[in-house]
Formats: sequence, structure tokens, C-alpha cells
Amino acid sequence: MAAPIRPHSLHRRGFLQAGMLGMGGLSLPNLLRAEAAAGIKSSTKSVIFIYLVGGPPHQDMFDLKPDAPKEIAGPWKPIATNVTGIKICEAFPQLARLMDKMTIIRSLVGNQSDHDAQQVFHGHDPKKLKPPGGWPQFGSAITRLLGPAHPAIPPFVSLCYTCTHGPYNEPGSGFLGAAHTPFKPSGPTRDDMILKGITLNQLAERKTLLNGFDSIRRTIDASGTMTGMDTFNERALNLLTSTRFAEALDLSREESRVVDRYGTGNPKIMIDANGAPRVPQSMLMARRLVEAGARVVTLNYSKWDWHGGTNAEGRANNSIFLREQEDFPIFDKCVSALVEDLHVRGLDRDCAVVVMGEFGRTPKISGQVGRDHWPQVNCALMFGGDMRHGQVIGATDRIAGEAVARPVTFGEIYATLYRHLGIDTSTTTLQDATGRPNFLVEDNAVPLREMV
Repeated sequence: MAAPIRPHSLHRRGFLQAGMLGMGGLSLPNLLRAEAAAGIKSSTKSVIFIYLVGGPPHQDMFDLKPDAPKEIAGPWKPIATNVTGIKICEAFPQLARLMDKMTIIRSLVGNQSDHDAQQVFHGHDPKKLKPPGGWPQFGSAITRLLGPAHPAIPPFVSLCYTCTHGPYNEPGSGFLGAAHTPFKPSGPTRDDMILKGITLNQLAERKTLLNGFDSIRRTIDASGTMTGMDTFNERALNLLTSTRFAEALDLSREESRVVDRYGTGNPKIMIDANGAPRVPQSMLMARRLVEAGARVVTLNYSKWDWHGGTNAEGRANNSIFLREQEDFPIFDKCVSALVEDLHVRGLDRDCAVVVMGEFGRTPKISGQVGRDHWPQVNCALMFGGDMRHGQVIGATDRIAGEAVARPVTFGEIYATLYRHLGIDTSTTTLQDATGRPNFLVEDNAVPLREMV
């Protein structure tokens, strides 16, 4: 094995891991073949998904009911925003000053009742009949339909941390197969993704390794039709030898004031041991990735299933409102930073962002479980994407228990995001493993008329 080269250490194992990272054991060239089959587009439109793991309390964040009984209203008070008539939780003063750049959906219906990230990531009810192989998540569908916007940047990047509670994790590529799983640039292989400065002999060795991927794939692919070093292998090598992707992941290249504006957290602390870490820097990294050319970036943030438990330092913290006091200010800081950053950098028209969890929370506060799971209504926050903002869509009753005006479905949110990327959900389909075409959203949903 060649001697290490500084400043970037090169390892055969690391190279193999980087080349197969996030692809279920299939090689990077296989992903590139699938993308080319879909046609490569030049659009720079992008989407960032921020999944609030475990279901955030809508009535304590963006749909407060101060006139409800205390056991429903809770301790938080609403504050005015910079849009007349719209109020949100007093713990979000920075978001309140940016309300003209955001849209709150207060009437998201059709939620599931159990923890399961599927609906958040692909918009389909997991309890309904699904095609063989299951629904692909949104980013996987985009890799199939649009391919990469830049040859050195994967079209779909996941910054999601793997949660020990399985239902919190992304559902995967479904019937589209492993070639359309997200690229996950996590772990020790990140340093091996920069291969600049290597010698010709070392580069030849890595070409040999890419050729070796074929023999590995033939043990997986019964067709045995894959050949040696072709244009897709060359593209894979281009991706791995480019600095563009690795630099996008390198927050040390960002101005310190910008990093400070977002804030940072410890990625090794899984909140409540089974949630995601509370890492605001993931939002900054998502911005860097879409700016570099990624079409879809997903991330999971903290743990919002507040039945008690412990805080980030492991101390007992049995009140949901103590947890809210801990989480809300950090959330206010990092999400407002992303809103501002997209506008300052001129990305607000090209990048659409959605923030949501899998369900809402019970109106009545229980001494045992706080606010429990509540599928009747949910809340979502959207910004960017050259859409109409500075508004609230929908309304709930006096206890935030049911939608009483303009119920919104997951299908409508997803139709809006597909439209942002230039995809017409009324005509576009994806073929499952049986060859049957499947529409992208449920129930003939159309984009949110209030936003587009």
C-alpha cells in the first residue's frame, strides 16, 4: 500500500468505503449509471429537509392557545412577529423577526400515530397499500428523476444521524433500489474523500480498485453485465478526486462569525439515548452542500418526544417544559440563521426548506406523559423556494386539537416541493420493480395554492 500523503491521508479501506458509502454495498458508478439514465439537468434548485425527531409540540411552538385552560395552554406566551396578526412562541424572538420570510402550516392532517419517519421523508401514509419494495424517499426520487446538478456533488446527501430507535431513521430508496440511496458523508471516510496531490502510481492503484468494484458487483448482480473502467467509473473517480464535495463538508472553511451564528452541538450525544444529536451545525453544512450543487439534503435534529427522561447532559428532566426551555432557544437560533443565510447568499429563491415531525401533540398536558402523540393535527414550517411567505396556512380549534380551516396534507407539501424542482406531479411517475408506474404524491394532491 502506498505511503500516506499529507495533508490528506489515503487508505485503501477508506477509499473503498468512500466509493461505496451510503449505497448498500453497490459501487458509486452504479449510482451514476442510474442518474444518467434519468437525464442530467442543469437546474440549481434544491430542498433541505429538517426532521424534528419524535414529533414537536405544535401548540407550544407555532399554534399557541393562550385563552385555553392552563392544562392545555401551558406556560408559554405568544409574541408578535414582523407580520401583523401572526404570533408565535415567546421563545422564538429571532424567528419572529423573520416571519415575513416563512410560512407556518397549522393544519397538517393525515398524520400517523406512531413514531415512524417514513411519511416525513416521502409523504405517503405508511399504513396504506404501498408498491413492492416500498416508497422511495423524496431525495431518492429526485436522484432518479433529475440526477446531479454538478458532477462532483451527489444529488442527494443525508446528514441524518443513525438513531438507535429504528423508526426514527430515513426509510431509504424503496423500489428504486440501493443505487438511489443518499450519499452519507459521515464517519472516518470523510478525510479520504480528498485525493488531490497523489502520484500517478497511486491514482493508477485507485483505478485498479474501481475496476475491482466490478467483480464485487458481479457477486451481487445476477445479470453480470457490468463491465470494467467505463465512463461511469471515470465519473466516480472524478467525484472522489474532486475537492468540491469535501470542501463543502469542511466547516473550518466557513467564517467563524457564521458558524457562531448557527451554533454548534455535540454530534456524539444522542438525545435521550435514542434520538438524534442536537447539532445546529448540520443546518450550516446543509446550506454549504446545496450551494455546492446538491439537490436534496436531509438532516435530523434533536429529540422532541418529550415524555420525561434526561437532558443532553444526562440529568433527569421530567417536565416537558424544562425540555422546551432547553431546546427552543437553540432551535430559534439555528433555524433563523439558516433563513437569514439563504437570503444573504442569494439562495432563498433556489433553496426550499421544510421543518416538521411525524405528528402533533395532545392538547391536554398529562402529569405522567406530558403531551402525548396526537395524529389529528400537526404543524410545519417552510421557507425559501421563491414562494409566497409571511403567512399562516390553516387553523385549529380553541385547544389546537383539530383542523378547522384549510386542512393541508403531506401530499400537498410534497407536490409543492416537486414543483419547486420543476417536476409536475400530475404527469410524472416512477416505475416500481414490477414495471408499474406510480405517481409521486397521494390522492392527486396539488401544490399549495397559497404558496405558489
